[in-house]
Amino acid sequence: MKKIIIKFIISSIAISGLLWSCNPDKLTDINYSPNVPSDPQTALLMTNALRGISGVVNSQTPRLYTQQISETFYTQASRYFDQIFDYSGTYNGALEDLTLIIKLNSDDATKSAASVLGGGSNANQIAAARILKAFYFLNMTDRWGDIPYSEALKGLEDVTPKFDAQQAVYTDIFKELTEAVAQFDAGTLKGDILFSGDISKWKKFANTIKLVAALHLSKKDPATGKAKFNEALAAGVISSNSDNITYKYLAESANENNVYNNYVVGKRYDYAISNVMVNKLNSLTDPRLAVYATPTNAGTYVGMPYGLVNGSGYSAGTVDNLPTSAGNISLIGSKFRQQNSAVAIYTYANILFCIAEAYKLGWIGAGPDDVNAAAKYLAGIQASMSEHGVTPAASYYTQTDVAYDPVNAIEKIMTQKWIASYAGYGYEAWTDWRRTGFPALTPTPNALNNPKVIPRRQCYTTSEKDLNLDNYNAVVASQGPDKLDTRVWWDKP
Repeated sequence: MKKIIIKFIISSIAISGLLWSCNPDKLTDINYSPNVPSDPQTALLMTNALRGISGVVNSQTPRLYTQQISETFYTQASRYFDQIFDYSGTYNGALEDLTLIIKLNSDDATKSAASVLGGGSNANQIAAARILKAFYFLNMTDRWGDIPYSEALKGLEDVTPKFDAQQAVYTDIFKELTEAVAQFDAGTLKGDILFSGDISKWKKFANTIKLVAALHLSKKDPATGKAKFNEALAAGVISSNSDNITYKYLAESANENNVYNNYVVGKRYDYAISNVMVNKLNSLTDPRLAVYATPTNAGTYVGMPYGLVNGSGYSAGTVDNLPTSAGNISLIGSKFRQQNSAVAIYTYANILFCIAEAYKLGWIGAGPDDVNAAAKYLAGIQASMSEHGVTPAASYYTQTDVAYDPVNAIEKIMTQKWIASYAGYGYEAWTDWRRTGFPALTPTPNALNNPKVIPRRQCYTTSEKDLNLDNYNAVVASQGPDKLDTRVWWDKP
């Protein structure tokens, strides 16, 4: 029933948007439906836009790229068979909703309407929408590189938008995040399923996005990156595990965790923790392994080999008290596969690792600072351990592969960040690997792409070639071939 209600709400929003754009003087009684709202409800638009985060942060594709997980039987995705990824759903869904929120709250003809003010103050709705648009656009430009941006979301006014250079997109994202934080007022915000209308959390969200995005420029444009990083840090980012930003699923089928859906509803068990992750955690005697994975029927932890041609020799065993077969691999830990398991977007541990990296790069203070880098690195590991409710032996921190080393500091930081980001926002972990090369990952020898390398971007949807050919040809000429191994602007060797 809840699915039906949600679908009706979304349909109503879309239909009411069409009605809103028409001339009401030309509508007759036969056009009127008492079951369709006469004006878009901005609170519902905000809820719908926030629900779209789920597909972005809980995608399995980047977790496969970074080899945190493996496919168990159908292994094409982990062998990089999929090249074309469609972003039209984001443009036509969440981004369109957010654009409409901004329009309705800005237009003198609509901003005082009850259907608009029901979503909170005009300023707060606009600010939150700008932040969320920045989050979506950052994800998209990091995946595809140059994207439709300045000419996008204009409806019939421009159906063939140009592709903006990634550098220009980043510049505007930084601007939007800075201005949005300053725009909030003392009013309310409704329809907010991410922070329940807490404006202070929205500000931290914006500053955290800005800090993370700034670090993406560590090789390509370190001067800009350093400036924006310190702006964000001074403005206030995540500062404890209680600040962790997560997408919260519900214990209901209308909004459930997709790993739960795959394991329990679909009984497919398509994904398991990878042997790459298990082997790393085992080598460190890392107590997070018991949280990240379930033991095999033999009581051991065995990761699924990554990128096999066929995984038919491996089986799942018992999952959530449902017997399947004699299991010889470990599945994703139960913490991450309940119906209402939240998925981490940005965590305190991840931000501490960002700050540790910034100290090592010399972005904070007068130059590279190994003392503070080491302290933040250690704090990041401790925050991750605390987040998952485990306590390692004291010797964990002093072993060679964990102890901070000024010579290999970036590798140490990024490896622990990779471990800490397990089952979280995979596209951010993939970005970290692309820009630093750590942890050191080996592409599967069974790769289906050419050349056989871990993807460095995703290819544009086919509709760009079909409907926007001139601009598609222009972006390929500028950015490079529309292939998985083409590097985006900030991805400097």
